[in-house]
Amino acid sequence: MPKRSMNPIDAHVGARVRLRRMLIGMSQEKLGEMLGVTFQQIQKYEKGANRIGASRLYEVSKILDVPVQFFFDDLPGEGEKPIARPHGFSENGSEPFVMDFVSSSEGLSLNTAYTGIKDSKIRRAFLELVRVVGGKDEEGGEAA
Repeated sequence: MPKRSMNPIDAHVGARVRLRRMLIGMSQEKLGEMLGVTFQQIQKYEKGANRIGASRLYEVSKILDVPVQFFFDDLPGEGEKPIARPHGFSENGSEPFVMDFVSSSEGLSLNTAYTGIKDSKIRRAFLELVRVVGGKDEEGGEAA
């Protein structure tokens, strides 16, 4: 029996579940407990390996306190190519890579800390520091 390939929509919905879960600081174990499934099942949902059924997605939306539509936000429209999960750092996969980072615990911590900086001059200086360390100029190109 051939292995079923991951559906990009399932992967997108799963990534949105992970993003929201992490934004509110909930563990996979806690979400699984509230849904009556194991944390391994939550991992499979979040990776897009297992599809989330409609009734279960509705439950998830109530637990995570978002409308069901939240999980479909930013999906490519009709006629557009679905966003595939990147396997590297290619230019074509740069947007999904950024979303993967932003929804990681490291990305969420960085964003939370950054938005906690009240002084706009310090925020700009910090952003410039990160750009320089990362080898990028203000426009996102390579720094000299």
